[in-house]
Amino acid sequence: MEYVMELKHHLTGYAKVSTNGNTHRTTSLSSDDDMIDITTTGTMSEHNIHERSIDDIFSATCGVTFAGMQDSDEIPGIGQYDDFHTIDWQRDIARDRMRHRYIVKRKQKSILDLVRGAHDAWSGWLCVLLVGLVTGAVAGVIDIGASWMSDLKYGLCPQAFWLNREQCCWSTNETTFQLKLNMDNKFVAKLDNCSQWMMWSEIITQSRDGFGAYIVSYIFYIAWALMFASLAAGLVRMFAPYACGSGIPEIKTILSGFIIRGYLGKWTLIIKSVGIMLAVSAGLSLGKEGPMVHIACCIGNILSYLFPKYGRNEAKKREILSAAAAAGVSVAFGAPIGGVLFSLEEVSYYFPLKTLWRSFFCALVAAFVLRSINPFGNEHSVLFYVEYNKPWIFFELVPFVTLGIIGGVIAALFIKANIWWCRYRKTSRLGQYPVTEVLVVTSITAVIAYPNPYTRMSTSKLIYLLFSQCGTSPDDGLCTAQGESAGPEVYKAVWLLVLALAFKLVTTVFTFGMKVPCGLFIPSLCLGGIVGRIVGIGMQTLATNYPHIWIFSADCSTSDDCITPGLYAMVGAAAVLGGVTRMTVSLVVIMFELTGGVRYIVPLMAAAMASKWVGDALGRQGIYDAHINLNGYPFLDSKEEFSHTSLAADVMQPKRTEPLSVLTQDSMTVEDVEVLLKDTEHNGFPVVVSRESQYLVGFVLRRDLNLALENARRRLEGVTNESLVLFNFNPSNPMNPTGPPPLQLKKILDMAPITITDQTPMETVVDMFRKLGLRQTLVTHHGRLLGVITKKDVLRYIKQIDNEDPNSVLFN
Repeated sequence: MEYVMELKHHLTGYAKVSTNGNTHRTTSLSSDDDMIDITTTGTMSEHNIHERSIDDIFSATCGVTFAGMQDSDEIPGIGQYDDFHTIDWQRDIARDRMRHRYIVKRKQKSILDLVRGAHDAWSGWLCVLLVGLVTGAVAGVIDIGASWMSDLKYGLCPQAFWLNREQCCWSTNETTFQLKLNMDNKFVAKLDNCSQWMMWSEIITQSRDGFGAYIVSYIFYIAWALMFASLAAGLVRMFAPYACGSGIPEIKTILSGFIIRGYLGKWTLIIKSVGIMLAVSAGLSLGKEGPMVHIACCIGNILSYLFPKYGRNEAKKREILSAAAAAGVSVAFGAPIGGVLFSLEEVSYYFPLKTLWRSFFCALVAAFVLRSINPFGNEHSVLFYVEYNKPWIFFELVPFVTLGIIGGVIAALFIKANIWWCRYRKTSRLGQYPVTEVLVVTSITAVIAYPNPYTRMSTSKLIYLLFSQCGTSPDDGLCTAQGESAGPEVYKAVWLLVLALAFKLVTTVFTFGMKVPCGLFIPSLCLGGIVGRIVGIGMQTLATNYPHIWIFSADCSTSDDCITPGLYAMVGAAAVLGGVTRMTVSLVVIMFELTGGVRYIVPLMAAAMASKWVGDALGRQGIYDAHINLNGYPFLDSKEEFSHTSLAADVMQPKRTEPLSVLTQDSMTVEDVEVLLKDTEHNGFPVVVSRESQYLVGFVLRRDLNLALENARRRLEGVTNESLVLFNFNPSNPMNPTGPPPLQLKKILDMAPITITDQTPMETVVDMFRKLGLRQTLVTHHGRLLGVITKKDVLRYIKQIDNEDPNSVLFN
């Protein structure tokens, strides 16, 4: 690049001047010890500057930072990464710092450079602004589309088929969704007196009631569910296989520095957006909130390429992806603050302060856009916004903590069952028929769900019903009338809720992980909400029947409705979701933003902590970490502690008795290097002075070496198999004047690789990989190279000492 050459020219001016004003030329060095002295010298005194060539200064000063940037002009692809490989955080951050220094230096030269500097300064804010705007718009479209298609399973608005049930009935002002007892003493879900909306039974049989109408509605419900599910599975299989699942385990892995090409691409964005609407509308036990994080990160990845500062630098790009993840949760729950905390606590690996502010801004913009679209047709950005006006009793902390314990147990059972089923899917023939599996699960879900009104309705509406307050007329069966004991309607509702709990738990186990877009937030909230509502009804009945016992006497003796069952549902929902995902702080904030229950932070905190403690006691990993482990992604969790006593020599590859694949700095030919590349699969090679001394010179990446050799054969004349490959400008052996010209590759050499000694404790090594984001580190003994430790080696060693299969780590 231009600024690389300028700095090189700038350094040349200093290199020609010695301390006494005379010009010196660099002398040739022959011995290994002398070469090591030169290559490991890190000071930049005047004596060192005029003793060394400008290219030595350039490499020592900038290392692989400028090498990658300069060669990006000469050799396309240098400094980039292959698919399913880990990025080098230190290298990418150093490249960006050097680029920034150049821009700051140039700002004083011209108005144009000043404008370029200003653009570079605010490009990050502009990028997250665009991400927030697009994410909010896409979320609004998904919410509207999912609501419309979900209602298609029940009926149609003849006057305007593009309207959902609530919008169709706006003209009649009859939009209250209720559960009532019909003449046959069965629960039916309907909109009161809404003549504009026609059920499928009305269109076919001209009747809403009766056995024939019930069968027609049943058949249409199953048919629409199968059609939506088959479309979702077919689109995923044909156009974007990466669009399946939640996406959060992969997002966590990508943000930790892993490359998965296409996972955040445009086709994944399109198919995931359409597929999640279809999957939710099919009535499967899943939610669209988790996939919204994936969709937002796709948007962030695509828009980052508008700004080369982020598009060409993988480490910088992850700052945009962290902000996008916050925006995804913001639009999923209408919780911008919770979205920022979710990105910080759950998914992000590298989260500097400036990323925190940009994430906050991005989440704010996304929430504002979604609120402007108003997809739910109310004054709130979420479907189940509720407001409670009753304070909670101090004694209620006991059932709240109990709900946390129950939520932790349910979450642990769910995680173990789901991981077992997903592992069976991967290792059996079932994994070869993803569309068939989706159709079978959808048909079973639809057939069993329809008779129960609580499972027939969409999960979001069920959560809204569970969270709702008790009114003066308990038509839905989820409350007792004021001052009265629980009647048969309440007992029947509780029995149906118990059946719904078992059904939702089992179907979610088989649904999460199928080859359709599927999230886990809403099913988890639903499971906890059902448990909490049942406990709340029990507490309400107890307070109604025994208002004068000591636990209720102070608060319930003067009021008939001192217990709020909806609050128990909210606490139970937080407990199960916390147990499944192991979130704490972000979960509490999301819940009170989601429901408006700010005064109930203490019950939510108590339940979340109890759930996490129980979940950690019954299983070490949350659902996302468990799926990362199942898929073999190289994710090194920064939250876990490494307490084993071992040394770097125990983990390094190869072992002391095995040969080490290395490059020498000036004694290998092009053919020797190509044979080494062909015979090995290493992602990089240490460069040493000679095979005898094994003194370390630097490190070169396999990808960069391949690209450099291909470029040299294509563009340079005279390069043959016998050409020497030089990683220094002053070869120790005299060159053959009649031989082919040498190939100079020092510009792709990292002369400052991270090194440790063979006696370094593994606790220190693991901390270095976590906190520095290392891709590999070189192991030396008295300056001589012994081996290499990669991130994959660390992960395999951790699994081995934890008595797990080390070969389950599949990627580099």
